[in-house]
Amino acid sequence: MENKELQQWIEQISLEHFGVPFTHEAIFNRRLTTTGGRYMLKSHRIEINPHQLEVYGKDEVEKIIKHELCHYHLHIRGRGYQHRDPEFKALLQKVGGSRFCQSLPGDKGRKPLPYRYKLLCKSCGMEYLRKRKIDPKRYRCGRCSGKLTLQNI
Repeated sequence: MENKELQQWIEQISLEHFGVPFTHEAIFNRRLTTTGGRYMLKSHRIEINPHQLEVYGKDEVEKIIKHELCHYHLHIRGRGYQHRDPEFKALLQKVGGSRFCQSLPGDKGRKPLPYRYKLLCKSCGMEYLRKRKIDPKRYRCGRCSGKLTLQNI
């Protein structure tokens, strides 16, 4: 499927399920890896992950399109367009969009960072493991309020 066909498909879904035309750009974005699609707030563009179409077919991608169109139409009208907003949840359920896309096969997600730093309390010896480097002068021990030192693990 080409971007032109995707554009027509999204325009059709918008008219059928929302009763309002989609008047902005829609494209496939192969760089999307952890999401099925996204709506760009400034340009009002909708980007769809083509891998979802290849793996799960048109039915699953249609649910993703409905999800992104919910963001689009609510944002254009100045309503609550974020995932946590009740208006978004109600519209998504009304049109039959998916809340989450299915994971692609072979996608393991992001690797968690290992613990690389240890904060050690000078007074009581309490240890705090950290994944990111922080400034120990800005913090105190939670147990005794003693000073902390930073060590690499």
